[in-house]
Amino acid sequence: MVTVKCGMNTALPSTSRSLPIALLRAREKVMGPIRAMLSDVGITEQQWRVLRVLQETGPLEPTHIAQQACLLLPSLTRILQKLEEKNYIERRTNKTDKRKQSVSVTRTGSNLIEANLSAALALSDQVSERMGRDRYEQLLDLLNELDAAKD
Repeated sequence: MVTVKCGMNTALPSTSRSLPIALLRAREKVMGPIRAMLSDVGITEQQWRVLRVLQETGPLEPTHIAQQACLLLPSLTRILQKLEEKNYIERRTNKTDKRKQSVSVTRTGSNLIEANLSAALALSDQVSERMGRDRYEQLLDLLNELDAAKD
């Protein structure tokens, strides 16, 4: 491991061996082309994540959407508002508890996903091909393992 001297006899790992920086660099490498694709259809990557989570799971309460889409609840509130304005989602108040709501993808939202899913999958395949399928799957397994690890 390459280290850098940082005063008081403290050695920091080189930024090339820093997990947070490596994750950020990899994220940008993967997300750049996806952002460009989504920009062409007029939605953000956060909006896409929300739509994909809802399509995969079915109707959810906002707190669960935020967890699964890796978003903060205040940000999700704004995202849901925009998606609702575009008729990509609908919100329904819970009949037994009026404080709760359920969010689901509309037909328009499903059509948007279906129209762009092949492009998103092609971008994912490009990353997989660059890395090699086995290493790509191993990376996903390792990242999921890291996410599942107890704090």
